[in-house]
Amino acid sequence: MRTFLIIIGLFLFIGNSFAQSYEELIEKSYDFVDKGDLVSAEESLKAAMRKEPANPLNYALLTNLGTIQRRQGKLQEALISYTSALSGHTKNITILENRASLYTELGETEKALNDYNTLLIENPEHQEALYCRGLLYIQLQNYMWAEQDFDKILEVNEKSVRARLGHAILEKMRGNYDESERIFNYLISEMPRDWILYEGRADLYFMMGKNARAMADIEKIFTESEPTANLYVLRGKIKLAQYEKERAALDFKKAESMGYNKEVIKELLKLTMNN
Repeated sequence: MRTFLIIIGLFLFIGNSFAQSYEELIEKSYDFVDKGDLVSAEESLKAAMRKEPANPLNYALLTNLGTIQRRQGKLQEALISYTSALSGHTKNITILENRASLYTELGETEKALNDYNTLLIENPEHQEALYCRGLLYIQLQNYMWAEQDFDKILEVNEKSVRARLGHAILEKMRGNYDESERIFNYLISEMPRDWILYEGRADLYFMMGKNARAMADIEKIFTESEPTANLYVLRGKIKLAQYEKERAALDFKKAESMGYNKEVIKELLKLTMNN
């Protein structure tokens, strides 16, 4: 987001026809973002667009406004901002990627796929879009299409970690646990401090019933990095399988406080209640 805003700033310095106040408000939004004051950054961008509602660069401000809103948890507002930005720039890859990612977060799988499809028509070798679309195909159990996307990434970049991670997840969901474990072990040997790999392998071990190994990977992440909401849920599930219901409930509640789906947490918490 920072780089995109700097590019906007360069255009503003070149274009003498733009009002200085518009430029100043954008510059203030940079400062607020750097300070972590997202509320003020959001207001600065809105004020800039109110100053010059017809400014042709407003689509870029809307894009960054959406990202700022998303970081605040204002997901529906972020969606409106991204969609407004796309209205006049329907094939803009950055905005399509942002909205597709947001749709995924909102659970709108088909809409996310539509945006990734549009993006990949414009740029068929966009590796992140191929990876994310592949994960969506896995959710839909379209395993063959997912495999095609991950293979396409390897055609573009034979050293891609994302493609191999995609294959590891795919094989896990196909039930090919040994092959999935082989890929995870290889990736971790190459990148021993990439914690998302440990999280993926821990989930695999849980599915294999190897809870001790799963917990070893999970505890390593808790020691070395910042655990995600997904990781709290995974640890809670393992605790539940080990009949540690109270500790499982604590993990599920922590995940909920971090933004995990409330309905899913509600169902998991039911499993922790003593009969």
